[in-house]
Amino acid sequence: MINVHWLRSFCTLAEEGHFTRTAERLHMTQSGVSQHVRKLEEQLGVELLVRHGKQFSLSGAGERLYASAQGILLALSNLEQTVVEDPPYEGAVRIMSPGSVGLKLYPQVLALQQKHPKLVIDYRFAPNTDVEQAISESTVDIGFMTAKSTLAEVGCTPIAEESLLLVTPATTETPDWKTLMALGFIDHPDGSHHANLLLGANYNEFQHSSVFTRKGFSNQIGLILEPVSRGLGFTVLPAHAVEAFPRPDLIKVHQLARPVRETLYLCSLRHRPLQKRMETVIAEAKRWL
Repeated sequence: MINVHWLRSFCTLAEEGHFTRTAERLHMTQSGVSQHVRKLEEQLGVELLVRHGKQFSLSGAGERLYASAQGILLALSNLEQTVVEDPPYEGAVRIMSPGSVGLKLYPQVLALQQKHPKLVIDYRFAPNTDVEQAISESTVDIGFMTAKSTLAEVGCTPIAEESLLLVTPATTETPDWKTLMALGFIDHPDGSHHANLLLGANYNEFQHSSVFTRKGFSNQIGLILEPVSRGLGFTVLPAHAVEAFPRPDLIKVHQLARPVRETLYLCSLRHRPLQKRMETVIAEAKRWL
């Protein structure tokens, strides 16, 4: 392979047409420039310069090498710049979170992208276990989870808290244990986790969400309250998801004796440094969450 330093010395010499000016431009000695050109000639087995005493001109091989090498040196220069640069408002950022977090955060990061069009937002909605797995496999850059990861390679930092709410059909007056058992549970990907937190803190009879008759399931955050609004069961959801439901008159949110707020964690690979564009998105997320 051709030595890049030798090639750069030759191309600079071809542009300057003078050994002294070339040495000054490259911060080298004249003998160093001459040595680079000589080594390049020896490697290629051709004369690159036609020497006329202290003067020179490019040989045919030298002209062809110079014409080809300019693009190569420019590409190498651009490659180095691309690797070193870490712009805060350019490039793709892959994010994953549970739907309740995404309902609040996704519109805000899209607004950030509108402000900085070279920033590309790739947002996926998924339950905690999928977020955790995606981070560990490096298929997303940052994740938000409502439970701390159990994987050693996934680092989690608490950044916010969100209230969990018991939601029943609008006709439910008092959500006592007997009423909840009769209604049955509308499940969702984080349903068991949320029920354990809120119901476990407020009902002595509660052991696990499986004690309720399962009346339905939805993995679409915007539709989980649809069966509740139709009187088909109750559920437990974060406040963001409840606030986003378009027909609040058809559901009822109950204030329990012991309010519960779940912690929201910012998660990423523990030993992978975050690039500046990711830090930009994180700063925006913290501001809204």
